[in-house]
Order: sequence, then structure tokens, then C-alpha cells
Amino acid sequence: MRLPFAPSARSSVGLEWELMLADRETGDLVPRAPEILELVEEATAHERFTVTGELLTNTVEVTSGVGHTVAEAVDDIADAIGALREQTEPRGVEMLCAGSHPFAQWYDQEVTDKTRYHKLIERTQWWGRNMMIWGIHVHVGVDDADKVIPIVNALTVFLPHLQALSASSPFWAGERTGYASNRALVFQQLPTAGLPWQLDRWEDFEEYLDDMVRTGVMADASEVRWDIRPAPRWGTVEIRACDGMSTLPELAAVAALAQTLVERFSRILDAGGELPGIPPWYARENKWRAARYGLDARVIVDRQGTQLPVRDHLRATMEELADIAVELKCAREFAGLETILATGGSSARQLAVAEAADGDLRAVVQHLIREFRGGPTLREHLAALRV
Repeated sequence: MRLPFAPSARSSVGLEWELMLADRETGDLVPRAPEILELVEEATAHERFTVTGELLTNTVEVTSGVGHTVAEAVDDIADAIGALREQTEPRGVEMLCAGSHPFAQWYDQEVTDKTRYHKLIERTQWWGRNMMIWGIHVHVGVDDADKVIPIVNALTVFLPHLQALSASSPFWAGERTGYASNRALVFQQLPTAGLPWQLDRWEDFEEYLDDMVRTGVMADASEVRWDIRPAPRWGTVEIRACDGMSTLPELAAVAALAQTLVERFSRILDAGGELPGIPPWYARENKWRAARYGLDARVIVDRQGTQLPVRDHLRATMEELADIAVELKCAREFAGLETILATGGSSARQLAVAEAADGDLRAVVQHLIREFRGGPTLREHLAALRV
């Protein structure tokens, strides 16, 4: 199977952000997406951004246009949220984001009435119905199809870093899971999801797709649900490993890390160098450690099995990427990574709120709603809870 890789601007950025819709008072998920999308689509037909539905009717996805910088893509996302807010606000609906909703149950949720979603549920059954998960997707443009698979392999070394930074699903169906990112382990239960197969060349990816289509596993490349995948339609590498980010600045920070990593790897390939890599058994272990421990994980960083705290390796990597961030005009967004490291990320913040509220997960949802709105800081919110 010949699969063309669309031309795209090198290191351009596109963002996708899946958002929950919840009742303002109770925090329960509400199936209002079809109603709200109809209103938003009419009003924003000629904007750079798009707003679409997802598997469940409690979810909307906002997608940026192609940004030459992270800031351009983030501005599109902010505009999309503003357009949504005009419709959700008067209807008592709030938006929020995390890898999971703290207390929602799968059997209370409605599946969007589209053929491809019904087929997915029919095939995957219980696991499909349990896909109460929200994430972000970061696209970064690649200027040569021959670079794509090596870059995917190299990014796999940094998958636990990205997963740990974004970890935001410590609760599932009303229970504390003990995982920073329960979403990561739930999502990989779908067919074709999980870690990417370690291939060598673009032609190997074409052969993989040919096998999958010929045997009826998938219809086309869009059904490859790897944590990091080629996106031939857009000419990008797409990072899908992250939980849903709880705030726009955090989304921007992770996007800046993704953009600078891809640019760095592209430069190494241009110079004829070798990209970093680890065996697949290390990659699998790293994914589990990041899901379990988040930013407190120790990860395996090279083929020799060297292990480091993910925070330390991330900070060392940030130092190496700092000049590229300046060149790509994303230094401000890139600096947000240090803020995530300082706060422990959304997972840690949710756990702190739950503890302060004596385990009341409705308080966690209200915290997420406030964070999404850019409301009180965690310190201010915890102080209010203790009064």
C-alpha cells in the first residue's frame, strides 16, 4: 500500500483538546454536545478553529488551525473556547478537562449517534463503553516522510515524560485508583491503541497498514490509535499519549515540549546523526511507571538501561532544548513546563483537593471547573476549603 505523506511546514503545530461538559451545580457530565455544537458551528463556520463532537455526547473537541508557532495554535484554541462559552454559559453548562471524570459512571453516558462510533462500541463492548477518557493531541509538522518513523521511535523515549507532565486521571468512577494516569492504561485496551510498533522506515509503516486493512482490522490510517503516530493526511507526527490538560497554559507547555523535541530530532537527522532509542520492553515499562507514579516516576532513558527520576531527565532535556524553544518562538510556553514540575501537575492537585475535602470528589470537579476558567490558584482553593 502506497501512502502519501502530505507536505507540511516543518515544526508547524496543531492542537486538539477534548473537553467535558458538566452541570454547573452538581458537576455531573451532561449529554449536551449535539445541541451546543449545532449552535457553535453556525456561528464559527469561517474561523480557523473547529469544534466537533466525540465518542460520547458529554464531550466536545476543539481543534486549532495550523500554527507556525505554539502561540498561534493556542490562540485558536482560546478563540474556540470563547465561542463555546457563549453557548454553554447561559445553559448552566461548564467545561473542564482531565484524563478522567472523578466520579462519572460509564452506564450513565450516551454514545454519539454516528456509524463509526456504533461500530467501535459493537466491536469493543465493555472496554469501548468504558472509554470515559479525555486527552490532547499535538501535531508537529515534519518536512520529509523518511524522517517520520525515526522521529516516532525517538519520541517514544520521551513518552513517559509527556505522560507524566499531563497525568490527570487519579480517580475513576468514584474511586482513587493509585495511578496518576489511569486513562493511559484504559485507552490501550482498544484495538490498535497503545505504544507504537518499532518500525524502521516509512515503507514498513505502509506494509503494516496494508496488513491491517487487508485483514479487516482497520479501514485506513486514521484508525491507528498509537500513543505516537504518523498522521499522513496532515504531514505530521501526532502525539496522543497525554491525558487531558486541565488548563490552557499547561496545554501550551506540553505543545512547546513536543515541538522542540521534533525539531531537535529533525536537525539530528539532517546532520546524519543517530536519534535516541530504547528497546520496546523498556518503553512498555516506562509507560506503566509514568501512569502509576506520574512525575515521581523513575524512567529508563537509554539502551543501556540507565534509570533516572523523570523530573531530573526532563529538566536536563529542557536545558538542551532551551535554545530551540527561543528559535521557534515558544520560549514563554516552554517555561510553563517548570510550573507543572513545581505544582506536581493536575493529578497531584486533584488529590490534594480531595484530601482537603475529606474525599468529596464533587469538590474535585468544581476545582477542575475553576482551573479551566483560570480561577483561584490551588493554594487559594485549599485555603477556602479549610475555612
